[in-house]
Amino acid sequence: MYIYLNSNYVKEEEANISPFDHGYLYGLGAFETFRLYSGHPFLLKDHLDRLQDAMQHLHIHLDINSLKVEKIIQKLLKLNQLENENVSVRLNISAGAGELAFGAMDYAEPTVMLFMRKLPAAPKDLEKRGQILTIRRNTPEGEQRLKSHHYLNNVLAKHEIGNDPSVEGIFLTKEGFVAEGIVSNLFWVKDNAVYTPSIDTGILNGITRQFIIQCLNKRKIHVAEGTYKLEELMSAEEVFATNSVQEIVPIREISSQSFSGKKGEITQTLQKIYMQHKMLLKSRDEL
Repeated sequence: MYIYLNSNYVKEEEANISPFDHGYLYGLGAFETFRLYSGHPFLLKDHLDRLQDAMQHLHIHLDINSLKVEKIIQKLLKLNQLENENVSVRLNISAGAGELAFGAMDYAEPTVMLFMRKLPAAPKDLEKRGQILTIRRNTPEGEQRLKSHHYLNNVLAKHEIGNDPSVEGIFLTKEGFVAEGIVSNLFWVKDNAVYTPSIDTGILNGITRQFIIQCLNKRKIHVAEGTYKLEELMSAEEVFATNSVQEIVPIREISSQSFSGKKGEITQTLQKIYMQHKMLLKSRDEL
């Protein structure tokens, strides 16, 4: 597999970074993962805008647009013979090599890496089972949660539930409010209204989450963002999880409580909208 690393296209086994990269030493880095549908980078602008915002918070000086990400993607697709495949792409930016001393620094030479992998075909009529995690969602390190290298909370959660792809681990906050999945955002439906935890709970403001909210607003379906106790989620009619790789995944049950799963009316509507636009949009503002 070829990857992009600091303006070069290299085989993965030939790639290397400095041992003094502060992304490695101190976790100073952020990333975006997004889908390509036969070469089309769905919602790419939204992903790059969020990554640019993360760079500012981390004092990493890089104009994301100067990378010409789409050109990099297209070249890697050809090198890896993936032009007609459904592909997951990760764009990772870390602070770059710095002094060994810990301190307040600005970074002008970050490490930029982009790589991709072919995605297996998703099972038809995919549903998942939700499991409430005992480990609580940690609070963001700063004002808002970044899609950063600080992933220990998520890793510990995966160790709690294991690697069964049919199970979605669900975080609660330390106050007991519903937060998010390990790598997903949550939505649920009750009385023809859609509910989702507010970013004030410390969740990641997912790109697919934002797209779904915009879809709901366009369809005049009431969507509420707030703080919700577990019993409010458990009383729902439909529950689904979203992220940029798995798209929209119905949740059929949480603990002993059952939901509509793949038969949910609003879930099906949103899945159809997603399918109609995934080969067209580069920003949710184009919806």
